[in-house]
Amino acid sequence: MPEPAHEISSPTWGEPDTAAVDRLSAHLGEGGVVTHQIDRGELTIQVAVERWVDVARYLRDAEGYDFLSDLMTVDWLGYSGEVAGYWSSGAFAGKDLNRVGSSGLAAVATAPGPKRFSVSCHLLKLLTVPSGQSRRVRIQAFVDDGEEVDTLIGVYPSADYHEREAWDMMGIPFRGHPNLKRILLPDYWEGHPQRKDYPIGGEPVQFSDDV
Repeated sequence: MPEPAHEISSPTWGEPDTAAVDRLSAHLGEGGVVTHQIDRGELTIQVAVERWVDVARYLRDAEGYDFLSDLMTVDWLGYSGEVAGYWSSGAFAGKDLNRVGSSGLAAVATAPGPKRFSVSCHLLKLLTVPSGQSRRVRIQAFVDDGEEVDTLIGVYPSADYHEREAWDMMGIPFRGHPNLKRILLPDYWEGHPQRKDYPIGGEPVQFSDDV
């Protein structure tokens, strides 16, 4: 029998670094690590947004996580109850993604965190360990609309462009970022197009036979 999905391990990255979670929790004390979970062999540590930089610095200095590979944000707007995502809006009222035979799963959706947005970054342990002992971990915090997250540039300089993209696409403000401006869209663009409540528009197309 194949192993369940949540027990999948990676020969490249090794077993989830749960011992680091215990040490991190002890270091931060109360109000640091909110929870942690392992899914498909990947370790996610949820932390209070106020401790975002403290967690990253500890994992770098004490645990040897020497590289930030990426940072991403997710808008969980409407992701709860019997109808998930866009289908909870008025335009799609009555369509249940969880009904058997629909495009969704036959399960009740639950929001993964207490606030609308999640901010996650993936940290790798590469040059600080012998070959074959690399590890990776995801740290995650939840924020409301407009709530600031402290920049990680001072800990991991590679966070620079990732944080700018998160601001550009999702509108997450990173406090202390030295150059927080759009990176993909022009400066005059209004809004943040990866938000679930961003209006879907379009551009007129000029076909050759109409010219």
